[in-house]
Amino acid sequence: MLRILVVDDDQGLRFSVRETLAQAGAFEIDEAFDGINAMEKVKAKHYDVVLLDVDMPRLNGLETLKLIKEHDPSATVIIMTAFATIDDAVRAVKEGAYNYLSKPVKGEELVRLVERAMSAQTMISSVAASAPVLMDAGRKIIGGSAEMQKVFNIIHRLAKVDTPVLIRGASGTGKELVARAIHFNSARKDEKFVAINCSAIPENLFESELFGHEKGSFTGAHERKIGKFQFAEGGTLFLDELGDMPVMMQVKLLRVLQEKLFTPVGSNREIQSNVRVIAATNRPLEEMIKDGRFREDLFYRLNVIPIFLPPLAERKTDIEHLVNTFIKKFNKAHNKRMIGITPETMACLKKYTWPGNIRELENVVEHAFILENSNLLTLGSLPESVLAQAGVNLASMSVPADLVMGDNGDEFSDTDGADDADESAEASGEMVSINGDSLDFNKHKEAFEREFIIKALKTFKGRINQTALHANIPKKTLLRKIEKYGIVAKDFAEPR
Repeated sequence: MLRILVVDDDQGLRFSVRETLAQAGAFEIDEAFDGINAMEKVKAKHYDVVLLDVDMPRLNGLETLKLIKEHDPSATVIIMTAFATIDDAVRAVKEGAYNYLSKPVKGEELVRLVERAMSAQTMISSVAASAPVLMDAGRKIIGGSAEMQKVFNIIHRLAKVDTPVLIRGASGTGKELVARAIHFNSARKDEKFVAINCSAIPENLFESELFGHEKGSFTGAHERKIGKFQFAEGGTLFLDELGDMPVMMQVKLLRVLQEKLFTPVGSNREIQSNVRVIAATNRPLEEMIKDGRFREDLFYRLNVIPIFLPPLAERKTDIEHLVNTFIKKFNKAHNKRMIGITPETMACLKKYTWPGNIRELENVVEHAFILENSNLLTLGSLPESVLAQAGVNLASMSVPADLVMGDNGDEFSDTDGADDADESAEASGEMVSINGDSLDFNKHKEAFEREFIIKALKTFKGRINQTALHANIPKKTLLRKIEKYGIVAKDFAEPR
């Protein structure tokens, strides 16, 4: 549930804001009567959104904002201000507030701004999956996907400045996601975010695409065209695959960055540019500079704040977090109730080298989501390419020993299988019934096993291989249990 803190010395306003938010959604809402009281609450509990008044006794809104951001950079702060203190509110946005609301606060505007703020914060949470590392004078100062606060710090720092950003990383590591998170948490968030792929533009059309052209300026220019720089005015221009930009265009891009001016093709007029440039590349720019394929002066102009996104193969400990994130995403997208992934399937994913990085992992999880019939992602739902690299042969049910090891290194056992089934039942909201007065563990364990296997066989029409695969039971174990409990698999087959 979203946690919101309303901070204002006016009790009536706090009540009004609280009532508006309570009617709009399922929020956990607390109140604070001034900045000091707000800091006491922020230190005691994490809040997703803080609605903060500017003019308060003891500790004003601007001072409280700085303290909140120092303590919890992930908190999204929205300033509430009277008309007379609009300048303070604008200054607060530059200091890290998400946006501001003018008093008297309008209900629809309040709800809309809170929803937008949470969408922007969700982007930062997604950026954590890319494990960005911010460099300052060649020194690593921030990074690590496991430490969410550091990721919020990266975006918080970049959102406060307007300098160019250069994002480095292999294809599929999330470069555009990082660029969008920076834009939608910056002072430019209400303006356009325009993305352009430099590798997809023919060299002879590059200048027109970026700066526009006048009618008749070249063959085929039948009408005047506005370029991407003019289209993105006031917002952010994302130049993806920057390393594929022709050298002559690099010269003209450098002029825009230095002088904030550009000239459309076939025109004599200069146009002022107010656009933040975020560039991204997977190319070795340093080597390209030596070969004369990339301008050194442009590199240093863009490399003011570089961010590095390491490949997934170098941080396989993040795979589990990423998979769980994608499971939540696809549960909503496909209207399913997937509760997780089997240990051997996770081990298989960690053995794969992921040449396509996070993008490929997301595609594999969605592929498994669509094919899976149970409420857990299993080996059988993974693509053949992933299984082959992990040495899994489903046809013979051959699974390498290291894929049937749990997180604690213990091999799969009959008891482990029952425990896993119990946990799955609890996670899906089902309860295992215990009948009779006896609390004999083995007796009830066997009753559960028999009931579970019968239910699984019914579900998969008595087919042994499908039951073993989707019910997460090794085939040998399943056959042994069927014999032990006198179950006849054919009894559950579809009638011919």
